[in-house]
Amino acid sequence: MKQFNLPLTFLSLLSLFGASVLGAVDAQPAPAAGDCLVYAGTYTGPQSKGIYAWRMDTATATVTSIGLAGETTSPSYIEIAPNHKFLFAVNEVDTFQGKPAGSVTAFSIDAATGKLTLLNQQSSGGRGPCYLTVDSQSKNVLVANYNGGSIECLPIQSDGSLGVPTAFIQHAGKSIVAGRQDVPHAHCIVLDPAGKFAFVCDLGLDKVMSYRFDASQGTLTANQPAFTAAKPGAGPRHLVFAPDGRQAYVINEINSTIVRYSCDAAAGVLTESQTVSSLPQGFTGNSTAAEIAVHPSGKFLYGSNRGDDSISVFGVDAANGSLAFLQRVPAGGKTPRNFAIDPSGKFLFAANQASNNIVIFNLDPATGKLAPSGKVLQAASPVCVKFLPLPAPPK
Repeated sequence: MKQFNLPLTFLSLLSLFGASVLGAVDAQPAPAAGDCLVYAGTYTGPQSKGIYAWRMDTATATVTSIGLAGETTSPSYIEIAPNHKFLFAVNEVDTFQGKPAGSVTAFSIDAATGKLTLLNQQSSGGRGPCYLTVDSQSKNVLVANYNGGSIECLPIQSDGSLGVPTAFIQHAGKSIVAGRQDVPHAHCIVLDPAGKFAFVCDLGLDKVMSYRFDASQGTLTANQPAFTAAKPGAGPRHLVFAPDGRQAYVINEINSTIVRYSCDAAAGVLTESQTVSSLPQGFTGNSTAAEIAVHPSGKFLYGSNRGDDSISVFGVDAANGSLAFLQRVPAGGKTPRNFAIDPSGKFLFAANQASNNIVIFNLDPATGKLAPSGKVLQAASPVCVKFLPLPAPPK
């Protein structure tokens, strides 16, 4: 959760005024088939004011800068509603309106310009919110509070603004790593593909909590069993489902492992079936795992390592979801806190928080392997990347 504020490079200064190493343009071209908007959440300060955006032509891999899309405080995790109309951001702070809590900000999206319009803010219910997700019907925002060790559900109004909370749950307990696991730390909240269960990785408890979720009412109810235990000291951070929902994968921050779970979709129960290291064999330095993602095809899985500053690539067995190591590549910067795969499945954007850059990798959809594209976006303290596909204009 530590923030990094490093000196600006010349390219970083250009970025803040709407430029990137790929070039800047004053007039945005009309969208074409395959175009998308790229949004990056940041830690704010002298170097950043909020959420930045670019337009990407996936046919040519050309990226042009839009600049500051929406101003808000430390939007360290962002998410775009499935209806593509709204963007939501956590504000990773510990005080909101004089109370010990962070906040969640709602924006409307202007797809023509990429700019964001502030709608409203609501309390996240706990300190240091670090993750949020939007249900498939674009009815609710679910948020995880890292410092507060809690989760909350906020309803989305018809205009995209956020209503008052409909559910709040405070976690309790601890695990074995002093200084890291003395209290609960809810680090992500993810819905299963059917939208019936919400799974919460709590780094402080070494548990993946399971809740029944009612989208129509915005309620969360403890499932039975209420959690799946991780290895003591693992530190579950983020979870992702395979496209078919039969497998879930958790990346553990503290011991830098990835765990495969089989998922009982009817019961919302995870069963551990495989553990692999995200780090090179024999690695002895200080490193913490961060992000995890499955390729849109379901054939490959990716995990990032901070400290080792790398991205690990695994093949996914089509029959049982088991993982086999394929590749490990340098992230092209320091502290790859987050990365995302574009909708075409041909590019991976790695957000390197401590080196103020987002490195673009070519991704081979046939092999899953990554290769540096040579293209780098300059962004101050980037910590989350999301893509918004743009509809092609009518002919």
